[in-house]
Amino acid sequence: MRLDKLLSNMGYGSRKEVKQLLKMKAVTVDGEVAKDVSKHVDPVKQNVSVLGERVHYQEFIYLMMHKPPGVISATEDLHDQTVIDLLDPFHAHFEPFPVGRLDKNTEGLLLITNDGGLTHNLLSPKKHVPKVYYAQIDGEVTEADIEAFSRGVMLEDGYMTKPGELVILNAGPTSEIELTISEGKFHQVKRMFESVGKKVTYLKRLSMGSLKLDEQLELGEYRELTEEELNNLKS
Repeated sequence: MRLDKLLSNMGYGSRKEVKQLLKMKAVTVDGEVAKDVSKHVDPVKQNVSVLGERVHYQEFIYLMMHKPPGVISATEDLHDQTVIDLLDPFHAHFEPFPVGRLDKNTEGLLLITNDGGLTHNLLSPKKHVPKVYYAQIDGEVTEADIEAFSRGVMLEDGYMTKPGELVILNAGPTSEIELTISEGKFHQVKRMFESVGKKVTYLKRLSMGSLKLDEQLELGEYRELTEEELNNLKS
């Protein structure tokens, strides 16, 4: 990898700014002052340092975000704020993307990464990765709804969903539920409840596969995954 690309990717500034660092003799490769920004280096095997501090190369980033409502799950948008807009410059520099999407007004767990292989595995219909949601429902959710969801329900466009596991936390004029599904159709949870004559008024994703939302994260906050979380997710 070119030296200027490495340093730029790791947050040391634009390529122009990296060139200034070399002019200041602030960059060394294996203890020798670097003079050529186009020099190719192996960031894993070689010791690249800036102002005496070793550059620890990182190819992929894995971020858990507590997505707030009103923000869209996209990399860019002309009208709305995106989840990528919430990242600091260092993490944004990796050009990550959300794994799947949460509806604009839905909050909760969102994984953001630049690892395309992991993203494919998590979103592939063949993998049946479970996603758990908490929802508040306008209307009383009943055992009949549990039975219907366990078989799969037909959406308004004729699509038959895969079976979902519905758990009633509180039933009444406003009900609280948890729903586990393995699909991610557009507005799926809302449309599933509409199919049984009820309306979702609040929706929050709690988990995706083995990854559970860190409840210490406030709306809009995020953190890198722990090594254990990442290993569990990959396995």
